[in-house]
Amino acid sequence: MIVFDLKCSDGHVFEAWFGSSDDYADQQARGLVSCPVCGAADVGKAVMAPRVAGTGESGTPREAKAMLRALAAAQAAYLSQSENVGSDFARRARAIHDGEETTRSIHGTASAPEVRSLIEDGVPVAPLPLPVRETGTDN
Repeated sequence: MIVFDLKCSDGHVFEAWFGSSDDYADQQARGLVSCPVCGAADVGKAVMAPRVAGTGESGTPREAKAMLRALAAAQAAYLSQSENVGSDFARRARAIHDGEETTRSIHGTASAPEVRSLIEDGVPVAPLPLPVRETGTDN
């Protein structure tokens, strides 16, 4: 496992884990790397300080994989109890916030400008920690 600090075109810096540098390059080339804050696909490596493991330090690749599996399981549990509204997310989230639709958990996709507008208007939204791919697609 390797961790990179990545930065999107909007200036958000975030950490991402990959199996190898080649895995990062492959996922980047296929458009699978995006900003978890705003969803921007224009993402590149950010300047980062190297991490040198000391003796007795935890954080092995096995532990990292276990943490990612636990995070993925938690996200899957949330998604199973949430309605996928697809690209209609911004409109539906605003309608729920404004009381025009029944309050419930929803998820979907929204553009960076749509997300900014929702946040500016006080609509409670948050990115999912891991990308969500349609069932049956390569991830």
